[in-house]
Amino acid sequence: MSVELRGYLWVLADACAQAGLDHTDAECLRLGENAIFTIPGQVVARIGRPGNIATARREVQVARWLAEHHVPAVTALDDVDQPIEVADRAVTFWRQLPPHRHGTPAEVAEALRRLHHLSPPPGLPTLDPFVRLTERIDAAATLSKNDRAWLRTHLAELADRYRRLPAGLPACVVHGDAWVGNVVTTTAGQTVLLDLERCSVGPPEWDLVSTAIKHTSFAWISKREYHDFADCYDHDVTTWEGFELLRDIRELRMTSYVAQHATENPAAREEAALRAACLRGVHGPRPWSWTPAL
Repeated sequence: MSVELRGYLWVLADACAQAGLDHTDAECLRLGENAIFTIPGQVVARIGRPGNIATARREVQVARWLAEHHVPAVTALDDVDQPIEVADRAVTFWRQLPPHRHGTPAEVAEALRRLHHLSPPPGLPTLDPFVRLTERIDAAATLSKNDRAWLRTHLAELADRYRRLPAGLPACVVHGDAWVGNVVTTTAGQTVLLDLERCSVGPPEWDLVSTAIKHTSFAWISKREYHDFADCYDHDVTTWEGFELLRDIRELRMTSYVAQHATENPAAREEAALRAACLRGVHGPRPWSWTPAL
């Protein structure tokens, strides 16, 4: 067992004790931006990175708000005062989903259309598409100094351009990270929103770009699948003059995420270097041969 996993299990045991939950036979599902465990009672525990208490609190509040508005989403345990703080980490508890698969592009579009039609709840913050990017680039120790310097400059240029984002669809509630791993469909046919920590108020195009670039930047989905997505949502974000800016920001987020985790996961180092090189123009025009969902 790794030192990292032992540390998470210690945090989980403390949080479960505070919540009155059993952590016996806890099973780790994923160690990534957050650590995800299953525990007895069909409960999923989510352990965030240090300092993200407010973000976890908002995620629980958003989940309960969506439930009140009958929007299918991951369900926070009602009988636990959440989040629970252990060693500056937020621990939240959720009902385990029934068997499910990644949503299709059309199912993602339908889920987003339903979300975007809601009136924002009080206190929901404004979208910050650059959250944690500086920290991720600084932590990308496997990249060369030149790559990290270029990424910092690229980030500053994108932030400056974002201040002049072209007008588009009216601002609304956005999911913030609407890729197919965060929009799933159960075997009963219900499409469910997961990972609500980036929910905020912002341009709906931010959510639409996540699927659009799967076709235009990486060819992970077909032209037909993307047309199904655009038709279901009733808007093709690639025709908007702000598309390339949001595309570039999303690609930088995807690159910095892998680069940060490459320091702990040697298998990701080649992919991180590839992504940085693509952004720098070394591998020619899109689509690029990135590997999805490391």
